[in-house]
Amino acid sequence: MSTPNYLDSLFSLKGRVAVVIGGTGELCGAMAEGLAGAGAEVVLVGRNEEKAKARLAKIAARDGKGWFHAAEATDRTQLQGLLDAALKRSGRVDIVVNGAGINSPTPFLDITEEEFDRIVRVNLKGVFLGCQVFGKYLTERGQGGSIINLGSMSGILPLSRVFTYSATKAAVHNLTKNLAREWAPKNVRVNVLVPGFFPAEQNRKVLTPDRVTSIMGHTPMKRFGEARELIGATLLLAGDAGSFITGAEIIVDGGYHAMTI
Repeated sequence: MSTPNYLDSLFSLKGRVAVVIGGTGELCGAMAEGLAGAGAEVVLVGRNEEKAKARLAKIAARDGKGWFHAAEATDRTQLQGLLDAALKRSGRVDIVVNGAGINSPTPFLDITEEEFDRIVRVNLKGVFLGCQVFGKYLTERGQGGSIINLGSMSGILPLSRVFTYSATKAAVHNLTKNLAREWAPKNVRVNVLVPGFFPAEQNRKVLTPDRVTSIMGHTPMKRFGEARELIGATLLLAGDAGSFITGAEIIVDGGYHAMTI
């Protein structure tokens, strides 16, 4: 058995279709590139078509396949339209990434109900709806599938200055484990990919100099993660190499969660 064939048997996603909700963002965009690089046809989902075009150009430059669909992660009707469009154009959906998210550094006593509701709507309701719409399809078609929800270190360890965000991510982790248990008999795997500190649009406003110093002091690798470093874990969870992994929190954090004193 040659090494390339062996690796293909584990990680190839040829013939599969991956829907990446939040794929116009930095982290999920890199994950989408990785899925396409492994052979999947990728559907980038978001609101920014220009960012999607730039990402799709990178995918195409490596002979990958993908297309853009505009949709709001918080709108069930639009998500159902996304599923219908994917089935019509690509014929199937095998992998779903629920990665839309927003954040805010507002001090706890200053958080308004409007801000709280907005973050909960995107970070938790968006995942809830994505799992409902695509989970129904995956469980009913009888061929299994993989759902990857984007979690956060704040879903495991409480982090200061991101109160509502942390609460929503903790809920995403809990929901993921519940669904993994519920859908395991259908061979639909549901896992949480947990990034440590990766600079991205949603968290740059909270990365003040003193906070960066604190993060580096708590990260054994002494650096931020790069978006491409999420690809390996994504491919593990998406394909046959992770066929017995469900309900797991796959942490990619440079050792942050292992650091105590």
